[in-house]
Amino acid sequence: MRYAPIAAALSLLIAVNASVGQGAEPEADPRAAVLIAEGRAALEAGEPQEAVDAFEAAFAVDPAYTPILLDLAYAARRQELQGKAIRYYREVQARDPRNFAAIAGEGEALIEKGAIEKARSNLARLESHCGANCPETLALAERLETGAQPRMVTAESLLPDPIIIQN
Repeated sequence: MRYAPIAAALSLLIAVNASVGQGAEPEADPRAAVLIAEGRAALEAGEPQEAVDAFEAAFAVDPAYTPILLDLAYAARRQELQGKAIRYYREVQARDPRNFAAIAGEGEALIEKGAIEKARSNLARLESHCGANCPETLALAERLETGAQPRMVTAESLLPDPIIIQN
């Protein structure tokens, strides 16, 4: 009984200390930061393969920097490689199960792949961890509501565009 106030204060101190130690992502290696910037510029220029190359080089330099995986996932989605993007998002979640950007990104990739029910489970995870008004939750809910249809692959869509020769 005499030790109860001391034990309560000590447990509060440990809880506060543990929560302060988590949170901020460490800075990227400066060499990786340059490559990340190149990759993001390539994405903006509409060159996803060049972006992937830059991000993979950055990841080789600094494999502990998790945001590179998010960039790789987004670049893979731009190349319409949703399965690869989902693997990157899951790697982020293995490192940090509460990474809301990875959960939402995986949900969007699942929608693009046509796995609507799996995307709904990602939305439920976001709602339970982040809340209903979290930006990631709202974005994924909107994407689900718009009813993104799975891509239809037809024989015509696989043919190259015709070449027009002008004299």
